[in-house]
Amino acid sequence: MSDSQSSGRFAEALALRHLCDQGLRLLTRNWSCRSGELDLVMLDGDTVVFVEVRYRRYAAWGGALESIDARKQQKLIKAAQLFLQKESRWARSPCRFDVVAITSAGQTENLNWIRNAFDS
Repeated sequence: MSDSQSSGRFAEALALRHLCDQGLRLLTRNWSCRSGELDLVMLDGDTVVFVEVRYRRYAAWGGALESIDARKQQKLIKAAQLFLQKESRWARSPCRFDVVAITSAGQTENLNWIRNAFDS
């Protein structure tokens, strides 16, 4: 596993723990399809939440939030649509897209959870 894959898995685990602590429930992790991957799919009450986890070790390369451009948003929306087609029990549930942006600050990580980060 490369350093970036290892960092990504670490960031996803950190995000998952934080979201579970906030009362969300995990439906699936790293759900893949032809359009891409959904990092975390969670349930917040009756709302299906598609969570994109972004990690940046160095802010000079651009922030974690800024890395989710319109193209990336469209890929996430398409993957979410495919998820809802395959997992039809969730198809009638309200949905939203959240982003968990994690940046490294020395020995600590700063976690920023943005609910409803963008619309489909």
